[in-house]
Amino acid sequence: MNRITQCLHGRGTVSGVMHHRHTPQEQVPSKYLAYTGRRRPVVFWNLTDRCNLACSHCYSRSGPDRDTKNELSTTEALSLIDDFSATGVPLILFSGGEPLLRDDIWELARHAQEKGIKMALSTNGTLITAEIARKLRESGIEYAGISLDGAIPATHDRFRNTQGAFERSIAAFSRCREAGVRCGVRITLTKENCGELDALVDLAKTIGASRFCLYWLVPTGRGMDAYHRLQLGPDAVTGALRLLYRKAQETEPGVMEFLTVDAPQDCIHLLASMELDRSPDLNDARALITSLNGGCSAGDRVANIDPQGNVYPCQFARSPEFLVGNVRERPFSELWDDASNPVLARFRERPVPLKGRCGRCGHRELCGGGCRVRAYVASGDFYADDPFCYVQEEPGDRTT
Repeated sequence: MNRITQCLHGRGTVSGVMHHRHTPQEQVPSKYLAYTGRRRPVVFWNLTDRCNLACSHCYSRSGPDRDTKNELSTTEALSLIDDFSATGVPLILFSGGEPLLRDDIWELARHAQEKGIKMALSTNGTLITAEIARKLRESGIEYAGISLDGAIPATHDRFRNTQGAFERSIAAFSRCREAGVRCGVRITLTKENCGELDALVDLAKTIGASRFCLYWLVPTGRGMDAYHRLQLGPDAVTGALRLLYRKAQETEPGVMEFLTVDAPQDCIHLLASMELDRSPDLNDARALITSLNGGCSAGDRVANIDPQGNVYPCQFARSPEFLVGNVRERPFSELWDDASNPVLARFRERPVPLKGRCGRCGHRELCGGGCRVRAYVASGDFYADDPFCYVQEEPGDRTT
């Protein structure tokens, strides 16, 4: 993640990280977890492939008709949470499909709460009634990330392939706010909605979002089918980053934080912008980014588990080549701590032996070569260039 707000207000983040350096992991606020140096992963857990929508850019090809018979049972899921607790997992992000379609989600959440594990929810928001919002709070789920793919109904509903989805998702924000559940906007930016980014940020403030999280498209799931049609070019990407940078400058960090996902190289644009502005937080921002040890968290600070119990380095690295193992065959804790696992070894390798343009780039130690999934899908070579990268190769070149 490229944490724009935390870097722009880096002095507060640095002091917070230092304060919690020796705090027990379960007591560390979620916003500091990435910087603590602890190597226990945040787990993105796809509870089900079933979804009430069928979004055109879904990374898991979820939908109403997906088969659920081989998904982890309640007993298996509860045992997995026990294993998370034993191994020190600090945060579970329940995702899907639509995780609220999983009948036992409240039982799983309560069990994780009892084990002292923080929780968040990734949802399309259309199923969040006042009662569901109350259950979220009572079950210990601290945060709900709700997807909005446009600032107007027509755009969002087109992506979600469901008329009325926008209004139902917007309503979820007020219901969460009334129930005392913090929530934020999640958008995957593409050619078809990038023109609404400015308006969507303003909408997010109006509906009380505490976070604005921008995802870049990754070629996986149904997103692979539409990847070349929807993926943005360098000018549009840097334009979006400039807009978010300006919005983050104008927004008090306690009101709404801004971040981007799926492009570690975004930190280079951020640092260049701060340097151009002679930001007093530049040195602290650089220290925070450097502490992440090469950008991408996949296979190290992040893990993914699919509905069938398959373990992957991240939710976008879910092809057979990136399978770590299955929790039905071997506990997650053993899989994750197996230094001989070839998939994890590849994702954890530092420095990454990058090739071509990424290998020559003077920024590679900060960003780690961007997204390795994009590189692999484009070329068949894990160490090749990230084709999404818009950054000039040398530190002195123009990056904004």
